[in-house]
Amino acid sequence: VSVNTVAAIMAEMGIEGISPRTFKVKTTVVDPAASFPPDRVGRVFDQGRLDAVWTSDITYLTCGEGDAYLCAIRDEHSRRVLGWSVADHMRTELVEQAVDAAVFTRGGAVAGTILHSDRGSQYTSHDLAKACSDHGLRRSMGATGICWDNAGSESLWSTVKHEYYKRHAFTTYANLTAGLDNYLRYYNHGRRHSSLGMISPIDFEITARINQQSS
Repeated sequence: VSVNTVAAIMAEMGIEGISPRTFKVKTTVVDPAASFPPDRVGRVFDQGRLDAVWTSDITYLTCGEGDAYLCAIRDEHSRRVLGWSVADHMRTELVEQAVDAAVFTRGGAVAGTILHSDRGSQYTSHDLAKACSDHGLRRSMGATGICWDNAGSESLWSTVKHEYYKRHAFTTYANLTAGLDNYLRYYNHGRRHSSLGMISPIDFEITARINQQSS
């Protein structure tokens, strides 16, 4: 059918497509006194194996009780969300909690893994640098204000917001947190990714580990 026919049917049913919102809260605040680690990724996020590159970012959400911030850690080979945290603030501990969750998911064996992010003050802080050092993570940062330098996280936010967050209303922080937990479980276990050959991140990792053991 034509575009006009689809539009007419949608109008009769009272439904409309989900479009990106123009309102955007600034979540990347750079500390001018901070020192930045090098860009160890160079926009090559998938380096052909698990735990080669993790990406991380913070995005703004909201619920009936106020503003909320979501931080997530994603493996760029499998697209699996390894750890995440949500809070009513975006202090460094928000990122630390997500990092700790990701390390726990991998059983602590993450030495040498690159953790790539933007230059937000949370990621340049002494506390996060120490946490990464304790886990053996190698920090990496792209340039300020260039979305392609952290494209993995930007892709995750687009998916989470357009497939789930913008389709629901959340009355409380607890409601929002529970909803995100359910969606991210689906994202890892059930959602098929075209970049993975139309299988889920978990299924991709299972296949990757089997192939690694047999090679």
